[in-house]
Amino acid sequence: MSDIIVIGGGIAGISAAARLSAHAEVSVLEAETALGYHASGRSAALFEQNYGLPSVITLNKASAAFHQPYLSPRGFLLVGREGEDDGFEADAKNLKCPEISLDEARRHVPILNASVTRAAYHPDAMDIDTHRMIQDFAKTVRANGGRVMTGKQVSTIEKTDAWTVRCGQEEFSAHTLVNAAGAWADQIAQMAGVNPIGLQPMRRSMARLPAPGGYEISTWPIFFGVNEAWYAKPDAGKLLVSPAEEDPVAPMDAWADDMVIAEGLDRYSAHVTQEVTRVETTWAGLRSFAPDRTLVLGRDATDPDFVWCAGQGGYGFQTAPAASQLLADLVMGHSPEIDAKTITSLSPSRF
Repeated sequence: MSDIIVIGGGIAGISAAARLSAHAEVSVLEAETALGYHASGRSAALFEQNYGLPSVITLNKASAAFHQPYLSPRGFLLVGREGEDDGFEADAKNLKCPEISLDEARRHVPILNASVTRAAYHPDAMDIDTHRMIQDFAKTVRANGGRVMTGKQVSTIEKTDAWTVRCGQEEFSAHTLVNAAGAWADQIAQMAGVNPIGLQPMRRSMARLPAPGGYEISTWPIFFGVNEAWYAKPDAGKLLVSPAEEDPVAPMDAWADDMVIAEGLDRYSAHVTQEVTRVETTWAGLRSFAPDRTLVLGRDATDPDFVWCAGQGGYGFQTAPAASQLLADLVMGHSPEIDAKTITSLSPSRF
């Protein structure tokens, strides 16, 4: 029997488990055969402190110091076309991204075409080594005497004096249950007899293209269209282009929709000189949001032995260091460093 069971081995679950393992015996149950298989394994892997709602930005900033060993320079470029001025200015303001000349924008991304009329840039967006972060959190759990188990698909959850979680023929017990099941978090809650919060998984797709025009693109920034209508990011000598869609779907092992990819590539292509002639591969992931698009962290209002760690949306890696520390503080009864207003905005009791 453990003190705490964490269901879910994505970045949310494994970071929470690592923080909790310093104070309690923790077992992590991940349904897939590897950690970070779903949303975490399909992340854009970008740390942008100004991206998200106010509570997310607070967690981003509180996570910055922890992230440093996992970061490498990338930069962020916003581009707009004629007629997009209002959206461009709103995005630039929200992301604290100063406007730059078009000549400077093309020094960052030489393939921008003549239809691009405005650009804004800041250098502070960073790539995250997401795989290393997940594995380091898992190492912490194990070093503290916890267990990280994959291939453990939860079949039933019961509560008597403690929680009993069954995975096929195996049983695991603990006094506290942390629900970090990503797109499946509402389903896990219902299995445990806890009211769901209305999480909605949203599909987001990605296409990998050859480096456009034979350019050396490793130093290019990530670049976005206005209102996040698309984005493109260098990755291992290739260019990743996302339609940046948010299509509601059921919890699943997501795949890309060809029409959505085609529409996103068309939006991207309208901004660049290089035609898209080949797509090497496509994939999709799920970004799961609570109704107010804010993370859900803390003990359930009706059953305090059930702890929510859900609704990360597209901010899981950015917020994980601070979100996991806050969760551990709340579970262990320690005084959080995060301000009370933010804690209230993240609490499950708001539903």
